[in-house]
Amino acid sequence: MVTFTGLVRRDGDVEALELEAYEGFTESAIDDILAEAMTRHGLDDALVVHRIGRVEPGEPVVFVAAAARHRRAAFEAVDQLMDYLKSRAPFWKKSHQADGARWIEPTDADRADANRWDLTETP
Repeated sequence: MVTFTGLVRRDGDVEALELEAYEGFTESAIDDILAEAMTRHGLDDALVVHRIGRVEPGEPVVFVAAAARHRRAAFEAVDQLMDYLKSRAPFWKKSHQADGARWIEPTDADRADANRWDLTETP
């Protein structure tokens, strides 16, 4: 079993991260992402818990777990799940700072990380 807990970064003057989601829609998209990872990596089980609302720096924002018969499959599944959550899951993220708030988009690196899974054959 492999787990990952993502924390809100303490970057510069970030006071909080605010995440919005459409109830039902976001959960369905995450279920699809989980189903793909389960099939691709032959997982025994997997879990994603993602917070919405206001999250302070240092607090957990996401938890991902994957269970598989072989460690590599579990590690790769968690890696893929995080790549897809960062760039493909329908969350809207806003960074709150002393001088105001701004929406955050996935970076080119985030998109490239997710796209590499599209180029990798399913075992």
